[in-house]
Amino acid sequence: MFPSLLHALFVGFGAVSALSLHEHRDGSFTPHQVLRVKQGAISAGGKRLVSALVNGSMPGPTVRIPEEKVVWIRVYNDMENANLTMHWHGLAQAAFPFSDGTPLASQWPIPPMHFFDYELKAEKGSAGSYFYHSHVGMQALTVTGPLIVEDSGPSPYPYDEERVMFLQELWENSEEKINQGFLATPAIWPGEPYTWLVNGKAANRQLRSKNSTKSVQRDEMAVIEIEPQKVYRFRFIASTALSLALLAFEDHSRLDIIQADAGYTKPHPVDVIQIGSGQRFDALLKTKTCDELKRLHKERLEFYIQLEARERPGPITSFAVLRYKNTCGFQNVTSLSLKEAPLGDKTPLNLPGTIDDYLDYKLEPMSTDDKGEKFPTAAEVTRRVILNMQQVRNHYQVWTINNESWSEEPHNFLPHTRPEEPYLVSLYRNRSAHSPDYNAAVAHGGVDPVTKTYPARIGEVIEVVLQHVNTKNQVNPPPGRSRFPLIPMTHPWHAHGAHYWDAGGGRGSWDAATAERKLAGTHPVKRDTTMVYGYGREMAQGAPVSWRLWRMRVTQPGVWMVHCHTTAHMLGGMQTVWVHGSAGDLLAVPRPDVDGYLEYGGDAYGRESRAPHVLHFHEGNTSK
Repeated sequence: MFPSLLHALFVGFGAVSALSLHEHRDGSFTPHQVLRVKQGAISAGGKRLVSALVNGSMPGPTVRIPEEKVVWIRVYNDMENANLTMHWHGLAQAAFPFSDGTPLASQWPIPPMHFFDYELKAEKGSAGSYFYHSHVGMQALTVTGPLIVEDSGPSPYPYDEERVMFLQELWENSEEKINQGFLATPAIWPGEPYTWLVNGKAANRQLRSKNSTKSVQRDEMAVIEIEPQKVYRFRFIASTALSLALLAFEDHSRLDIIQADAGYTKPHPVDVIQIGSGQRFDALLKTKTCDELKRLHKERLEFYIQLEARERPGPITSFAVLRYKNTCGFQNVTSLSLKEAPLGDKTPLNLPGTIDDYLDYKLEPMSTDDKGEKFPTAAEVTRRVILNMQQVRNHYQVWTINNESWSEEPHNFLPHTRPEEPYLVSLYRNRSAHSPDYNAAVAHGGVDPVTKTYPARIGEVIEVVLQHVNTKNQVNPPPGRSRFPLIPMTHPWHAHGAHYWDAGGGRGSWDAATAERKLAGTHPVKRDTTMVYGYGREMAQGAPVSWRLWRMRVTQPGVWMVHCHTTAHMLGGMQTVWVHGSAGDLLAVPRPDVDGYLEYGGDAYGRESRAPHVLHFHEGNTSK
């Protein structure tokens, strides 16, 4: 018999150096970066909204951090009536247990008018494109921004400059109103996004208001400036909530993918980028020479970047402009309108439909990482966990994983699992009610039937099968509709903590033989967000739609979320909580030193009248 997980969590204390509390008062402590979240005005795409923003802008400021150095980021919740956390999407915060930013999993949320100091450290080899976002309700629609981990040395792929393309959706209503709709009885669907945003900007989708002949204020699309005959690293970051994005550059038909979810790959040429919520791709673009611009394009210096939605019922198209600086000395230069998008039959590009299995089995790692880790073979797999995801329609709609749903949002009538306090807090308090039983979990397909968490042991190699099962209807359709639509959706699945190896996917029902046959001769890469496709065809209720396969070596102790990154689906229950390991790094010190983290608004959380008392977990992390 294995010892209990909770016992294993505390065994490691003897190997960890003692820590002391630090008072982060003004004058003695200065964070490397400050992010302040409060309500502010949004002006884009002809819309005027008030929503939660980071440092008064959308997206928030770009945060840049180095590898292998501890960085402190202070996050202020300046909202008067809402909680807040900040999640560092794609970073594994194993050494700093309360810094992953997941409410009711790894930390209490930041109460209104409080702040929290997040301790981050990017490991060697983790340089790449990430982003940060709130993990509370629908706040991630607007409380978000780019996070770049910079290479500690020269980039393995030389380039002249970089450009960030940060993708969001703009909605008709604020994130607060959308969230209230989801929590209503019955839930109110907010509709489709109004338009795309590129770096927070979009031209108007409609130039006149619906109820007036008066012109509304016009907004401009984003401009990406470049120079001729250079190589640019484009960082495509999908901080989106719903739609699958497809984009391409007018008259620039080749991009070379060099990173996927912050993992370097061998260069892979593409002509379009397809990217789902939570994903990041870095690609190199070689710009045209002055001769090419003159000879092929008649001294044209501006080209459209066209962005379209996929896997949604209605087309949503938006644009940005790729603008060359006129270092060529052209005399007859014309400019594109930044305020009027070329919609309808005037769009410059004819983009394809959804590219099913985009880049699956094609990307290869640039090299074996520093730890010498390689893709685990089937023979190395010690355990398999199958996650069957399904939407259930009753007098409500809920997303289930193995017939269970999990949400941190309070739904009074929905059958969600919702803990009373964060799991990590419960483990520190030694509350046996939240200590997952490993043996019981193994006997029940991976989930502990009491805590509804998925425990794993350090050293295990777990194969995770994400199996999409089509909708189950338990009620008749509403009046006026003959039946519910049964076209499966596409889901971007994200894992917190250490990245997994993405082993591809396919249509229908997963089976081991088919999965191994498709893997033959390939070299999977590590990812943190990959797609479970719907394949766009109507199917019967409960039919197996599609599958995705991950393999993970359990190496980092922690409480980690694994969930669909479509925000509405998260609120609807499409989330799981995993508890990895015997966590010496996670639970670095015993009580009472961590007591300030164990209460909502405890001493680890600061406010105007009180400096926080904070543990510097890196001081006791003897393994780093």
